[in-house]
Formats: sequence, structure tokens, C-alpha cells
Amino acid sequence: MSTENLPQSPQQPPRKPRVAVVFGGRSSEHGISVVTAGAVLRAIDRSKYDVLPIGITRDGRWALTADEPERMAITERRTPSVEELAESSEGGVVLPVDPANREVVYSEPGSVPKALGEVDVVFPVLHGPYGEDGTLQGLLELSGVPYVGAGVLASAVGQDKEYMKRVFTSFGLKVGPYVVIRPREWQRDESAARAKIVDFAGEHGWPLFVKPARAGSSIGITKVDDLSGLDEAIAEAQSHDPKILVEAALRGREIECGVLEFEDGPRASVPAEIPPPQEHAYYDFEAKYIDSTPGIVPAPLTPEETAEVQRLAVDAFDAASCEGLVRADFFLTEDGEFVINEINTLPGFTPISMYPQMWEKSGISYPELVSRLIEAALRRSTGLR
Repeated sequence: MSTENLPQSPQQPPRKPRVAVVFGGRSSEHGISVVTAGAVLRAIDRSKYDVLPIGITRDGRWALTADEPERMAITERRTPSVEELAESSEGGVVLPVDPANREVVYSEPGSVPKALGEVDVVFPVLHGPYGEDGTLQGLLELSGVPYVGAGVLASAVGQDKEYMKRVFTSFGLKVGPYVVIRPREWQRDESAARAKIVDFAGEHGWPLFVKPARAGSSIGITKVDDLSGLDEAIAEAQSHDPKILVEAALRGREIECGVLEFEDGPRASVPAEIPPPQEHAYYDFEAKYIDSTPGIVPAPLTPEETAEVQRLAVDAFDAASCEGLVRADFFLTEDGEFVINEINTLPGFTPISMYPQMWEKSGISYPELVSRLIEAALRRSTGLR
């Protein structure tokens, strides 16, 4: 029997890849993560991708949020929160811990769980611990869901400033003088731990920068000009992380460079310079995000200096086994040497952040940058690679 004249069932159009944008989180950088998510949601090409926004509250609940990026902005010098955006104060989103099943489920107390569909790739825009430090990346590896950015090891190394510096040193990258105070040292003998910092100051001079070892966005950092401010700076850093890092001040220019993973490997953007902010002691959280101190893009460097910092940025990317993206921060010292300060495996990603600005000046717009990162994640498999 011929089937030529029988009605043909219409073919279903291919499903667009679904991107879960995960943001917020338990770290002190929660608010900036929400701002970043708003920018990413605005930029994702909806003709190519479906989007599922998932916010993580400050206490760790995974919440379903509305796709309303206009509500994810800094207003009246205040950052937004997931709690303000969540569709329910009790409902929770659950990712499957099963590589054979990528379906996300939403449930509320007393209600039947509701399937939200499969997720093809996660775009995590979490900053700091419990998101940027390898913990979320490990969960996604167990789930078999591809994700944007660095893997477990690179994320952990990029979050812990002590081990980051140790890795860089082992690969021949120059870092500035620093000393670390671990929680056990402080608990065992506070006076000895404090004396360790005082001795470091005696060797390298004041001012010092006292930092949480595993935080970002310049949160918890204090510039200490003399001994009288040391105890308060230690307490401030320890309020964010029991492990603290103390760095000697380096005299020089602050230079940043972006690295992006292309099909043929990582490439560096044009670099930027962060001029000393006029109303702040240094480039702190307020200068970065509230007062939006502008950087200079591209940085006024010689062609030789530009090529050198771009090479070093890619070297740092490779040294930490990074994937996707990195912002590498350097000091160009008075004797013309580049000293690496740190990398960010998930750098500030708002439209005013330096990473997108550097790539904009390198010929890649913010929406194209977001698409490239998603495409790079979809090209990679989870697991050992």
C-alpha cells in the first residue's frame, strides 16, 4: 500500500539548548552576583537559547526566579538579592545528580513536584565561596551537566589566593611578597600569629593589605598604614574568611587583561589600566561597583608591554588549568616588571566590569561574549578532560 497520499505528521522543530543561569549564593558577593545575572540574562540570544534563571538565597536555598533582569540592578547604592526575586519563599529547585537525567524539578511544601524541563548547560555567575570555588562545579560534574568556566581544580585554585600564588610561582610567574595566617595558627596562638604579620611588615614596610584568602570583589580588604590599624583589619578579613592573606604594597600601575577560550585555544584581550580612584584609598568594592571608577581601555602601554602582559595572562590561564574565561590582574612595577596579583575565574561580568570592557575594545561585544562562553561550554564534556 502506498503512503504517498497519507497525511504526514509535521516534524517537531529542534529544541533550543536550555541555559540555566545560576546566581546569588551564600558568599558576601551575593549582591554583585545578582547584578551580573541581570546583565547575562539581558545579553543571552533568545533566538538561540531557552533560559531558566535559578537564584541561590543567602542561606543556600535554590529558588525559581522570574526572568526579569531589570530588577537585578544596583539602586540607591544597594545591591539586589535573590530573596527579593524568588517566586516563592519556600519553594526549591533541584538539579538531578544523575548524568543520564538533566531534568530540573521544582517543589513547594504540600505540592506535587513540577518538572521544569532539561538543562543543557549551566551559566554560573556566582562569585566567591560556594559557587566560584569548585563546589558548584563538582556538583555539575556529578550531574553530567556542562557549564561555563573553569573546572573543579582551576576554580578552587583561583579562589584560594595562597595556593593560586604557589601555583604561579611553580610555573615561573612572579608574585609579590605575602604571608598567610591559617585558622589553626590564630586559634593556637593569636599573639604569635599577629607577630608573624608584624615581622612581615618590618621586612617589607607599610602599608600592608590584609585580605580574606578566599573572597573577591575587594570585599573584606583593608589597607593598613601602620600598626594601629592592624587588629581591626584582621577582624574584618576574618569576618569573611578564617584564613587571611597579608600582602606587601607594590608600587606601580594596576593592569588587567582578559583571557577567553576560543576554538583553537585561549587568547588575551587588550589590557586595561585601573587608575588610582580619587575618592578611595584603593580600588575597593565601592570604587568598583557603587561609584564605578572607570578604567582606561586599552591601557596606555607600549606595544612590547602589551604583548608581554597578554602572554603572561595566557600563561596564568594555562598554569591554573583554566577553561572558558579569566581576568588576570597585574602590577607593572616602577622597574618595568609585571607581577601577577591574582586571577578571577569568574570575574565581574556586569557591563561596566573590566572583563567585558576589555573584550568590547578587542572587537567582541557583550552579547557575543556571552554566546561564545555558552558555546565553549557546550563543546566540552564533563568528567576528566
